[in-house]
Amino acid sequence: MWSGRHVVLGVSGGIASYKSCFLARLLTEAGARVDVAMTRSAAEFVRPVTFEALTGRPVLSSLWEKDGALAHVRWGQQADLILVAPATAQLIARMAQGLADDALTALLLASTAPILLAPAMNDEMYAHPQTQANLACLRERGISIVGPETGALAEGPSDRPGRMSEPATILAHASRRLARGRVLEGRRVVVTAGPTREPIDPVRVVTNRSSGKMGYRLAEVAWQRGADVLLISGPATLEPPVGVRVERVETTAEMEQAVATALPHTDLLVMAAAPADFRPASPRRAKQPRSAGSLSLALEPTRDILQATLEARKPGSLVVGFALETGDAESRARTKLERKQLDLVVVNDALEPGAGFEVDTNRVTLLDRFGERTVVPLQDKRAVAHAILDEVERLLG
Repeated sequence: MWSGRHVVLGVSGGIASYKSCFLARLLTEAGARVDVAMTRSAAEFVRPVTFEALTGRPVLSSLWEKDGALAHVRWGQQADLILVAPATAQLIARMAQGLADDALTALLLASTAPILLAPAMNDEMYAHPQTQANLACLRERGISIVGPETGALAEGPSDRPGRMSEPATILAHASRRLARGRVLEGRRVVVTAGPTREPIDPVRVVTNRSSGKMGYRLAEVAWQRGADVLLISGPATLEPPVGVRVERVETTAEMEQAVATALPHTDLLVMAAAPADFRPASPRRAKQPRSAGSLSLALEPTRDILQATLEARKPGSLVVGFALETGDAESRARTKLERKQLDLVVVNDALEPGAGFEVDTNRVTLLDRFGERTVVPLQDKRAVAHAILDEVERLLG
């Protein structure tokens, strides 16, 4: 998504500008070409040489520098995205008034690129009617805004907005802003993730090794591509992806009900979860102590969630299934593709090192309804999520 993209990072003078260093690093590591434009006051908090070291490119801090008078126009009109973090109350006011009295505001006024602001200021300053009017003015002009959040400010803790969003959060919103016009923009997407747990008694459960990492990465990437995403998650310890609505469930029956409720309005269903295939036939009401001797369980199959969606799918929607197998994986996956009327099935081997459960990487094979086969090599699960959604966008066409 970021490879080869030109991003201008604007930095104005606030204590939160130290976070901009982390943001510059994240953007550069993601493959973007990052040019930094700073206000004079920003350079009092972080020296330009810091950003030059992080990005490998010169910093623009004055219209009077060599090429500065032309750089603000060139950068403003050639950038794929302009990201201002932090955006102080003063900078926001100057933008709203259309002032161009330094390199950064001149660049912003000359820009034809999309702009994303990350406000950061004292909570009283942010709540002030004039600041709110200035932000409303900028929104009306098509400028996007992320944050601010609550939390510690330079002057102490606060339970009101003012703190700049974290760099990873800003990066996620920047990715979504950059993705406008993609196939998934505005689509309603449901992703299931993680295991389910079936009770043996009030303490013990039957479950599996799924961590939910693949499903969470798919939900994250789908949101960044512009989709409205609902993540239906079984028990997992992962942080919810930025922007994604999360509904938590415990059992396979609860996951089935959550999917059924969302299905009539869903354009894309991605069943990345690993719901339990079996559950205790007669869960006990009390825990049996070890001293009582051996414990025998009679297991019964749970309902097949994907199969249960056949009659309720929204016309024209697309459904992606997963097939985690331990042998003859592709043959079984093709059977699943046909029997459950899927558009795409994601196949992987649970016994392959570095793939499957409880790891950060995956290697999958994608089989679509037209008989096409695509191999995705072993890599980070976020990269695998991009590969899967590339295929989904191709099918949605």
